[in-house]
Amino acid sequence: MKPRTIIGIIFIVASLLKLATLWGILHWSWFETLSESPWAMYLCIVVLLYVGVHLLVESYRRDPDQWLRRPLPIGEDGKRIRCSVHYGADEYVYHGETFHGARLDAFCGGIRLDLREASITEDEEIDIHTFFGGIEIVVPTTVNVEVKSQNFIGRVGNHTNGKASSTAPTLHVIASNFLGGVVIKN
Repeated sequence: MKPRTIIGIIFIVASLLKLATLWGILHWSWFETLSESPWAMYLCIVVLLYVGVHLLVESYRRDPDQWLRRPLPIGEDGKRIRCSVHYGADEYVYHGETFHGARLDAFCGGIRLDLREASITEDEEIDIHTFFGGIEIVVPTTVNVEVKSQNFIGRVGNHTNGKASSTAPTLHVIASNFLGGVVIKN
């Protein structure tokens, strides 16, 4: 594990412990004396959580050796893939296969989905759920991307060039992020 990952985990745990102390779930007198104003403490907790999640996600993005290349997990319908990661990082790469949509779940980890060589002939949907995690999707330049998301201290970054024709297939990305994020790029 990289030092950046360890520091991110420490920040996340410290902020959650402080939040539990503020809410009265934990009663540590030495930890309770560190708070002056509840609103200032909530701001500190949010900042610590954001920095911790950012460090955790960036540690996986910057080190490609931590990504485990996995075979495509075809779902029960025989078409749509279903990927779920807990405390790790997985990479799924299409090599000419037809893409029929995906469900991606990242809990304290990351997923990289490479669709550059996928065959996308019609509109498809990618359903994303993150909790303290991150997802990176690389799409071909021949498709349009439409994003709808609900975020709590997270975001979806659509960095595609947007030069596909209006008749090109569209990838509909529907994301729900809780302290996590999604990056879509070409």
